[in-house]
Amino acid sequence: MRRRLLPLAVCAVLVGGCESDEPQSMAPTRAVSQKALEGAPAPLAALHDQGSELLKGGAVAFEQRLERLEGYPVVVNKWASWCGPCRLEFPFFQSQAVKHGKRVAFLGVDGVDPEAEAEEFLAEYPVTFPSYVDPDEKVASVIEAAGAYPQTVFYDPRGEIVHVRAGPYSDEQDLAEDIERYAR
Repeated sequence: MRRRLLPLAVCAVLVGGCESDEPQSMAPTRAVSQKALEGAPAPLAALHDQGSELLKGGAVAFEQRLERLEGYPVVVNKWASWCGPCRLEFPFFQSQAVKHGKRVAFLGVDGVDPEAEAEEFLAEYPVTFPSYVDPDEKVASVIEAAGAYPQTVFYDPRGEIVHVRAGPYSDEQDLAEDIERYAR
């Protein structure tokens, strides 16, 4: 009897580990994130205080935020909860925002997404920065990233766009290299 149950138990364990192809959140715990970001300059600390929040106000509010971030490089990730590639790369943004959050500003733009689904997504993949709600893609036009999802836009400290990446990051190292290259 035990010989028959052992293969079944092994299969149950293996199948149980294969529930989803989606990456699991790699978010540092809130305490780890807070500790790592302690002492961030006021404009960046204000972003951290709004971590995982969905902000309204459209393109005007977004542009006002960019003005307040002048002097810091900014990384903007355009995402949506329904976007499979966005889900794959979002854990990389979780990690990199904590790693670089004392010198680089991170912002999200949530486009064409039901608010409840976006909130659920951010509960699953919490980040240390807010996202602007963009149902009509007006913010996406401001950041020169209308259309495809995901897209990542890099601003220099003067507020000028220096790079737009269309499509997802396949691994965290690629994102880290772009942050080093463009977020100076």
